[in-house]
Amino acid sequence: MTNASALAHPNAAVQKRRWWILAILSLSVFLVVVDNLIINVAIPTLARELEATTSGLQWIVDSYALVFAGLLLACGGLGDRFGRKLVMQIGMVLFGIFSAWAAFTDTTEQLIIGRGLMGIGAALVFPSTLAILIDVFRDPVERAKSIGVWSAVSGAAVAFGPVTGGFLLEHFWWGSVFLINVPIVIVALLMQWVFVPESRDPNAERLDIAGFLLSISFVSLLVYTIIEGPHRGWTSAESIAGFIGAAVLTAAFIWREQNTEHPMLDVRVFRDMRVTAATSSIFIAFFSLFGFTFLITQYFQFVRGYDPLESGLRTLPFAFGAGVTAPFAARLALRFGPKRIVPIGLLFMGTAQIWAGTFEIDSQYFGPVIASMVLMACGLSLVTSPSSESVMGSLPREMAGVGSAINDTSREVGGTLGVAIIGSVFATTYGPKIVDLLSPFSLPEAAVSAAEESVGAAFAVSEQVGDPTVSSAIREAAGLSFLDGFQVACTTVGIVAILGSLLAWRFLPARKSVLQDGTGTTANPSEA
Repeated sequence: MTNASALAHPNAAVQKRRWWILAILSLSVFLVVVDNLIINVAIPTLARELEATTSGLQWIVDSYALVFAGLLLACGGLGDRFGRKLVMQIGMVLFGIFSAWAAFTDTTEQLIIGRGLMGIGAALVFPSTLAILIDVFRDPVERAKSIGVWSAVSGAAVAFGPVTGGFLLEHFWWGSVFLINVPIVIVALLMQWVFVPESRDPNAERLDIAGFLLSISFVSLLVYTIIEGPHRGWTSAESIAGFIGAAVLTAAFIWREQNTEHPMLDVRVFRDMRVTAATSSIFIAFFSLFGFTFLITQYFQFVRGYDPLESGLRTLPFAFGAGVTAPFAARLALRFGPKRIVPIGLLFMGTAQIWAGTFEIDSQYFGPVIASMVLMACGLSLVTSPSSESVMGSLPREMAGVGSAINDTSREVGGTLGVAIIGSVFATTYGPKIVDLLSPFSLPEAAVSAAEESVGAAFAVSEQVGDPTVSSAIREAAGLSFLDGFQVACTTVGIVAILGSLLAWRFLPARKSVLQDGTGTTANPSEA
C-alpha cells in the first residue's frame, strides 16, 4: 500500500485548497478552448461583413489554432524553466490584450493577425494548467478525477463557444465575441494570483531555439499548403512543393531533437506506446471535432436558416454529452484499461460523423442531428480523459510541463489540420458543384467566382440579383452545394476516426493504467 502522506502535496495549504485550484485552472482552460470555436458561429457574419472567402474563413479559424499549436511545446518548456504560474499569467495578460485588439479589426487580414496573436497567449496558458494540476494532485486516483474534470471543461467549452458567440452576435456586433474575454481574463488573473501555487522543473535545461523554429515551420507550412490546396490545385507545383517542404522540415525537427543535448521535445518518450497511441488518439479526436464544428454551424445557418443564437443553442446537446461522460471516462479507463475505452470513443466519433454525412436539408433536429452530436461528444470524452491520463501518467512529475505540451499540441495540431483538411475537402466538392448549378442562369463571371469562393458569398450574390426567382434559385443552389460538401467532408472525417479506433485498439496497453507517483516509482490506482 502507498503511504497516504506521500500522495499529498507537501504544502498543506495547497493540499487543502486543491479543488479550488482545479476550478481556477478549469476556468482558464475554458477561456482558451472557447476561443478555438466561438468564432465558428460568426463565420456567416464574417463572410458577409468582411467579404471573407472560404480560404479566408479557414485562416480566421486556423490562425489562432496554428500559433497555439506551434508554440505549445516551447511554452510548456518555458513553464518548466521559469515557473508555470508566471508563464500562465503572462499568457492571460497577452490573451486579454490581443482579444481587445481583434475585436476592433475591420479586415479579414487584420482579424487573422489578431487571432494569431491571441494564440500566443493561449499557448502560454494551456500547458501550464495541466502541469500545475499534475503537481497539485499527487494521489493517482485524485489526479485521474481532476484530469476528468479538466477534460470535461474542455469538452463543454466546445459547445458553449457557439452558444456564447450566438448570444453576443444576436445582441452586439461581431467583435463582441472577442471583447467578452477581457473581463473573464481579469477575474481569472486575480484568482490565479491568490490561490494557484508556483511550480517548476528544478532540472530544466536551456530552451531549444532551433527545435522551436523547426516545429513552427513544419506545422505552418503543412497547414498553409492544405488550406490553399483547393485554390491552387492539389497537383500544382506549389502544393507539391509545400508538402515536400513540410516533410523535409518535419524530418529535420525529428533529427534535431534526437541529436541535441537539450531537446525541446524528447522524442524518445514516443518509444513508450502509451504515449504514442494516446497522443495519436487525441490528435484524431480533435481532428474530427474541429473539422465537424467548422461546418456544422454553417449547416445550421446556411442550410437550415437559423440565426447565430439559434445555431449556437442547437450545439448544446454536445455540451451535455461531453459534460456527462467526461467525469466517468478517466475512472472507466482506470478500471478497464485505455485499450477498452479509447477505441470505443473513436468508434463513437466516427459513427457520429458518418451519420452526420447523411443529413439533408429537412433532417429532423430532434432526431438524427441531436443523436449524432451527443454520440460524438460522448466519444470525445472517452478519448480525451483516458488518453491525457496515459500521457501524463507515463512521465515523471518534473516533466509535467513537457507532457502537458505534448498532450495539448496533439489537440491543437489535430484541430488545426481538421479545419484545414476538412475545409479543403468541403471546398473541393462545393466549388465545382455550385458552378455547375449556377450555369443555367447566365450570371456575370465575377458573381459566379464569388459564389464559388464561399457559401456566404453565394448568398450575398443572391441578394444583388433583381429577379426574386433567380435570387431564390441561387440560394437553393448554394444550400445544395454546401450540403454536398458537408456530406463528403463528414464522411471523410468519420472514416479517419474509425481507422483511429483500430490504431488505438492495437497499440494502447490492455493493462489498467499505472501512474507515476512523482518519486520515480509507480502507483496502481486501485491500491491508492
